[in-house]
Amino acid sequence: MMKNRQLAASITVLVFGLLSGPALADIPIAVAGPMKGQFAAFGAQMLAGAEQAVADINAAGGVNGEPLVLEVADDACDGETATAVANQMIGKGVRFVAGHFCFGGSIAASEVYSGAGIVQISPASTLPAFTDQRPGGGIFRLAPRDDRQGRLAGRLLAEDFGDARVAILHDKTAYGKSLADAVKAEMNSQGKPESMFYGFDSGGQDYSALVSRLGLEDVGVVYLGGYYPEAGLIRLEMNRQGLDAVMVSGDALMTEEFWSVAGPAGNGTLVSYPQEPRDISAAGDLVSVLEDAGKPAERYALTTYAAIQAWAQAAEAAGGTTEEEVAAALREGLFQTVIGAISFDENGDSDVPDFVWHEWRDGEILRK
Repeated sequence: MMKNRQLAASITVLVFGLLSGPALADIPIAVAGPMKGQFAAFGAQMLAGAEQAVADINAAGGVNGEPLVLEVADDACDGETATAVANQMIGKGVRFVAGHFCFGGSIAASEVYSGAGIVQISPASTLPAFTDQRPGGGIFRLAPRDDRQGRLAGRLLAEDFGDARVAILHDKTAYGKSLADAVKAEMNSQGKPESMFYGFDSGGQDYSALVSRLGLEDVGVVYLGGYYPEAGLIRLEMNRQGLDAVMVSGDALMTEEFWSVAGPAGNGTLVSYPQEPRDISAAGDLVSVLEDAGKPAERYALTTYAAIQAWAQAAEAAGGTTEEEVAAALREGLFQTVIGAISFDENGDSDVPDFVWHEWRDGEILRK
């Protein structure tokens, strides 16, 4: 009798475990980026896009008839943390990662993903080395390359600001330095030298000495390779010291947080950025859904959503989710996404639209 009771209890525990745990057919995928800290605004965009993509794909029947389950990982925009995150994703059985955001995190994690057979599509990393030196065929990006962005800015500085003295600054990050180097190379190739090339420490609160030096150099244009917290503070200090110079920068300033820091001092700041995803007709419904839910509907929400769409369509085409199957399908296919039809080349780079110029004006970013 006791044995029968024990057997019944064991069966009850087993059945309860099967009912309460994840379904055996679930496909774990992940979104990884800066979910906390100074770049959390970008992580919030990625998370909003990932959650909505998973919800929509599951509502349509999942991938090859199996539902997706989303893991969320904070890499703190740090390479060491991203490596730890990537190893955690292996332990969770993740098949695909939409991420990471910062170059250091994307590149460090890609080494782990490649060794584990996990496909990675970064919706944000623009450093050329991310794909030029990728460790395996399962690494892709849904973001334009910095060398394209740098060439655009270098030509602008040489052609439109030919008589102005130009200072090129960077925040010593992989992103900022790579962008500044590309701008300098293109501008110099056009026959225009810079008056100053300088790397400053990110995370500071007082850039008065740096701006004073810019004033002594009598610069008319400041190109800044870096992120919005420092750019906003430097722009504020330029205004405080009466430095009448144009600030030009890259896509990391295409966020409301830049205006939150700089305020009206940010007027006239020029930003290179791809075509605004929300202006693409295919993105209209998603933008409305996210905004109605009070979630961010900016660039990385849409590119993260599109990255998951592309992976899901490739997995459907391949009939499976192994890295070899999906990577081959990603290289060969054309994918219909919220940012339009996209494809990837043999290098893992996508054919997303090129960079164009935008200008901050009274709290809004306007296409030039």
